[in-house]
Amino acid sequence: MEVPRLDHALNSPTSPCEEVIKNLSLEAIQLCDRDGKSGRDGNKSQDSGIAEMEELPVPHNIKISNITCDSFKISWEMDAKSKDRITHYFIDLNKKENKNSNKFKHKDVPTKLVAKAVPLPMTVRGHWFLSPRTEYTVAVQTASKQVDGDYVVSEWSEIIEFCTADYSKVHLTQLLEKAEVIAGRMLKFAVFYRNQHKEYFDYVREHHGNAMQPSVKDNSGSHGSPISGKLEGIFFSCSTEFNTGKPPQDSPYGRYRFEIAAEKLFNPNSNLYFGDFYCMYTAYHYVILVIAPVGSPGDEFCKQRLPQLNSKDNKFLTCTEEDGVLVFHHAQDVILEIIYTDPVDLPLGTVAEITGHQLMSLSTANAKKDPSCKTCNISVGR
Repeated sequence: MEVPRLDHALNSPTSPCEEVIKNLSLEAIQLCDRDGKSGRDGNKSQDSGIAEMEELPVPHNIKISNITCDSFKISWEMDAKSKDRITHYFIDLNKKENKNSNKFKHKDVPTKLVAKAVPLPMTVRGHWFLSPRTEYTVAVQTASKQVDGDYVVSEWSEIIEFCTADYSKVHLTQLLEKAEVIAGRMLKFAVFYRNQHKEYFDYVREHHGNAMQPSVKDNSGSHGSPISGKLEGIFFSCSTEFNTGKPPQDSPYGRYRFEIAAEKLFNPNSNLYFGDFYCMYTAYHYVILVIAPVGSPGDEFCKQRLPQLNSKDNKFLTCTEEDGVLVFHHAQDVILEIIYTDPVDLPLGTVAEITGHQLMSLSTANAKKDPSCKTCNISVGR
């Protein structure tokens, strides 16, 4: 059977589907409100055309396994009574309610999957109703389809909670390939820089012995990014002005800038990884790259989760040797956000006040990715 698009299913619950799902045959998708006739009211179904019959076994001891960002396997136990009469399973899948959600925002529509009774465990897969790193609730019902098309159903099982996974390397490679398309030509640069308020640098000198310390990355960028809220690092920029070849004088992050020669952070003793590709409802796009000293904890973290780039030959950031000197280039048409995973001593560079403006509107702190952008989204959630 084919999988219907969610927006199509809103208009035609039993519309033909569009792709084959391994192990799971979706005959229909019923989108129901918790308070409507299709919900779990009193742990029993009240769908029109569906009769209730206690003889069918109720699923119990539900197990969720093999969780990815857009799929999972589900299995359960059932009493042998009337087991041979089961023709279908109803799976009620809902995003877990967020107590802090906006009450005036249109709430997520629950999804009921109607699947043919196949051997368990059964794979549930669908990027149009499963998002990465998202908590869900799931309950199961057994059903027997009658000759007139109606269903005899069991009571609903207990409700189980689970959370989908981050993007895998396969998904990040898809993002990487999309980012390469718009990266543009390479421009030469010489320094990495980090803007902050004066108080930040004073605190580093007083409390951390002149060494900037890594901190946990915020939740900006793709919702499925494996580095958000997990990877520790220090944020740097390397963009240059086209006409001067030097860093811009404006910044959204503070009027004081730490500059360090590029070779101090990016050299043959460091590895380079692709972390994310996103935009914030704007025409320009951001690429997150991670630089990690070889063998460091940050390097080990990235090696398991992120696509590694060839430092000498990629579309975003390169370090090559010319006449015995390291030369550096960055992509012109994307804004690079560099995360360095080790502490950085202030004496290795300089701190000075910039002459430009502090453009707070350009900050990407906890910025949410535009889920509708065709340039930087892949079809496994946002």
